[in-house]
Amino acid sequence: MIETNLNETISNNNLKNLFKFITIIITITIMLFIIKALKLGIFEDKTILINYIEQAGILAPIFFIILQLSQVIIPIIPGGMSCVAGVLAFGPITGFIYNYIGIIIGSIIAYHLSKKYGLKIIEKFFPKETITKYQSYIKTNTFNKIFLIGILFPGFPDDLLCYIAGISSMKFKTFLTIILLGKPLSLTMYSFFIHLL
Repeated sequence: MIETNLNETISNNNLKNLFKFITIIITITIMLFIIKALKLGIFEDKTILINYIEQAGILAPIFFIILQLSQVIIPIIPGGMSCVAGVLAFGPITGFIYNYIGIIIGSIIAYHLSKKYGLKIIEKFFPKETITKYQSYIKTNTFNKIFLIGILFPGFPDDLLCYIAGISSMKFKTFLTIILLGKPLSLTMYSFFIHLL
């Protein structure tokens, strides 16, 4: 019995260490990509962004998914522009899928980052007035509704909302359900509206 518990503890520690290692590698990769992209001016023009994505060849989907999860975690990239670039580079269906995967992963990471580090990490990325505005919904118990609306429709600061969700009383299961079921609507609007244009 003691040996079994010891083995489980060792196994859990190994998994935690592996997760930490993977997290560090992903974080370093994202940071290096963002630094390079800023130097090349990739985020300033969607044409440059599309060309850069297409140059990645068979790695383009992975590159784009990393781009999308990055723009949620570190919101210096215009999210709307990268969504549009995905649709234009891959087409409405495939672009939608890659957008969805990247944004879902990024949203989950943002939620857990703020859960772990609290308000101080949010304040590094967003203006104080905007944080205060959305934080006030937590006190009035209307945040879950605001979060749902913000995820369903384009135009809301959904990356900020994911961070605020992490410091609210919202359970991860609720957060994940809203993200998984709500994100397709706003992405569909982006994907097919751009395709029609």
